[in-house]
Amino acid sequence: MEKEKYILISIITSDEQETMASLDELSRLIDTAGGEECARLVQRLPHPDVKSYLGSGKVEELRMEVIMTEADGVVCDDELTSVQMQTLSDTLGVKVIDRTVVILDIFAAHASSREGKIQVELAQLSYRVSHLSGLGRALSRQGGGIGTRGPGETKLETDRRAIRHRMGQLSRQVKEIESARETSRKKRIRNRATVVAIVGYTNAGKSTLLNALTGAEVLAEDKLFATLDPTTRALSLPDGMQVLLTDTVGFIHKLPHQLIKAFHSTLEEAQYADIILHVIDASDPDLLMHKKVVYDTLAKLEITGKPIITAFNKTDLVIQAPLRDAAADQTVSVSAKNKEGLDELIEALSDAIKQMQTLIKMQIPYAETAFAGRVRQMGQVVKEEYLEDGIRLEAYVPASLASEYAARIKPKI
Repeated sequence: MEKEKYILISIITSDEQETMASLDELSRLIDTAGGEECARLVQRLPHPDVKSYLGSGKVEELRMEVIMTEADGVVCDDELTSVQMQTLSDTLGVKVIDRTVVILDIFAAHASSREGKIQVELAQLSYRVSHLSGLGRALSRQGGGIGTRGPGETKLETDRRAIRHRMGQLSRQVKEIESARETSRKKRIRNRATVVAIVGYTNAGKSTLLNALTGAEVLAEDKLFATLDPTTRALSLPDGMQVLLTDTVGFIHKLPHQLIKAFHSTLEEAQYADIILHVIDASDPDLLMHKKVVYDTLAKLEITGKPIITAFNKTDLVIQAPLRDAAADQTVSVSAKNKEGLDELIEALSDAIKQMQTLIKMQIPYAETAFAGRVRQMGQVVKEEYLEDGIRLEAYVPASLASEYAARIKPKI
């Protein structure tokens, strides 16, 4: 199938380098969505034109570019208002969409679970309800292609009331999912499992790292947003302790606020995690900007005060001094693809967990061997002896497990 051709547009308000880097990323988003860039056009302005985003002269230049390149559409790197989208669409005579539409389209194509599909549709409808007139005309320029995956060409395109009704239905389903997730989370808390949330910029290699550490078979492609649905897998540390690794959706520059709202329950996994494992693509030329996006997003989600381990991934692609992240408690270098540096990462995880735990000496009667098994699974055993009247353990354990030991088993030490 022949790819749709798009002209990318943006305005430069301050940093030209950042604008061009953002356009490069938009080009990759277009590629992931099944289209291709045929040209790009930028204009330096203090702020977007209220009616047409670009100045009138630049819009005419864009119209001629559309004719010369035979472009199927135009994609703006900023979110357009309904008026801007409609004005450009009428002037250019082709489909006009923005970065948000492209990202939502990719999410609609990649969501596979029931939860993911519901969250994506809710985000799409939230966007459409505020862009009805502009988006409807923009997409009507050409059937199919980027921007048309999801709810589809139905009465929802023009009926605000129908959209709000559907959003109400989806919101109720989301609440049911959140309730089930909360039940699962409470079970993990009862079992005192240590949870590590894997976060990072999209395409940093989070899924590849999860696969390398746990032997999981999560889809890992060199594409933006290759995986959307959160995946949790158990990892056994060398001392026998088990932790749960949860892969979260990737962050991105200018992440649509509709997605932050719709995926809040999914991103909450990072809120309830004990440790944040921040994966950074060491070969990324925009590493610093992308690192800032991740920390800014974590701050928006009020995820603070947790131990952070930063793993600089894809180090097989770079030749430079060891990288550091001043915002992290520990930094390691890995190549998830080549399974290099994983031992150092596991050691960093063990150290972080140990610092969160209490070192206690305990003697457990043989009648309570099940409790000893829980200590081995949820703590880090330093010393273990089998005596005549029980098992003597010296271990780092969660404070809650230490309290349970004191309450259930009268200490003999």
